[in-house]
Amino acid sequence: MKYFAWVLFICKTLIVFGQAEFDNTIYDKKVQTVQLMVNGTDDRYPIISLNAQQLKLSFDVIGTNNEYFQYTLIHCDQAWKPTNMQQSLYIKGTTFDNITDFKFSTNTYVKYVHYNLLLPNENLKPTIAGNYILKVYRNFDETDLLLTRRFMILNNQTKIEGTVRPATLAEFRYTKQELNFSIDYNAALVPNPLQDIKVVILQNNRWDNALRGIQPQFTSNGKLDYNYFDKTLFNGGNEFRIFDIRNLRQFSLNVRTKILDSFYRCVLNMDESRGSKQYFQYLDFNGKRIVANKEGYNSDLDGDYAAMQFQLSATDALPAGAEVFVIGEFTDWKLKPEYKMNFNENRARFDLEVPLKQGRYEYVYAIYDNETKQPDESIFEGNHSNTENEYMILVYNKNLQFNYDELIGSVIFNSAKQ
Repeated sequence: MKYFAWVLFICKTLIVFGQAEFDNTIYDKKVQTVQLMVNGTDDRYPIISLNAQQLKLSFDVIGTNNEYFQYTLIHCDQAWKPTNMQQSLYIKGTTFDNITDFKFSTNTYVKYVHYNLLLPNENLKPTIAGNYILKVYRNFDETDLLLTRRFMILNNQTKIEGTVRPATLAEFRYTKQELNFSIDYNAALVPNPLQDIKVVILQNNRWDNALRGIQPQFTSNGKLDYNYFDKTLFNGGNEFRIFDIRNLRQFSLNVRTKILDSFYRCVLNMDESRGSKQYFQYLDFNGKRIVANKEGYNSDLDGDYAAMQFQLSATDALPAGAEVFVIGEFTDWKLKPEYKMNFNENRARFDLEVPLKQGRYEYVYAIYDNETKQPDESIFEGNHSNTENEYMILVYNKNLQFNYDELIGSVIFNSAKQ
């Protein structure tokens, strides 16, 4: 236990002093249901135009007492490492502020305090484009971190066109998707496009498998072309598994049993591996969750928490030492210890119980891939080139005055809408 605490302290210290890549991370187990979205919409891509929109951060802290939280912004490069600029160069107003919008849960078995923050606001505004980390901490102590979230400010100076299709290479034709695109940067000042422009590609708003470091195949007349057979490939994956607990008193999608004692406990239907099964198309939200309570009036405050029991049949052979996790937007696309499944040898299945707020959730099962150092869903979910996926392309340019990575372009493609 002492060793774990020491490692945790080191990790926090590295993040605070800018020696590590920033990520979407929750540092306190009492913090639940963290969401960062474009305010007034259901847009899960945390990207807004400079001086044009607001982001809304919301989260719950389990318990009955409110706490004093502060927040600040850290400007980062395209790889999410902090830049060397002083905060006064990219923040207008105070460099930190208090989170003052909080309310207590009502009519719930699990008590919590709900917090909201709108950004930018009159006290604190980012002033330049690029990658930012929103950092929330306790009692004016930046080492006592609560959570960090990635978001982006866009100064659009490009036109991006592209398509998504099944892979051209025969060996990947039925399992991977290929993204081809071009970037017109004539509106931007780019002296050396091959060196100054960086491209990042996301699938379904995931950072764990993002593609970076791709050079254009051709460049001419202010246009970069990325038309590769092998460098812009993503696993097709499968449509996401779904369960719905927006109503805890009546029938719910994929929920077998609901029990109420001192709190709600919900048992999901038994899941089976789809790794070797035929692809079946249906509508999903590409891993997103919808936090909502159909029985109440304000899902932020009267949405209850339920202990969700996942069950996965253990019929497929796994690599030696492999551990199984549940992942989705609600896990920040990470293999978190609290979402690791336990193997039930007597019943030949994997089990997991974890608290989740009322809503509609999408998820898949994954193991850790030692080669790619990423979650691998292939064994349980399979890969199909006709799966519906969303792709976001981000374009960064080296700012000549302050030498930072300025976000100058962004676009979203859907593989089913070509």
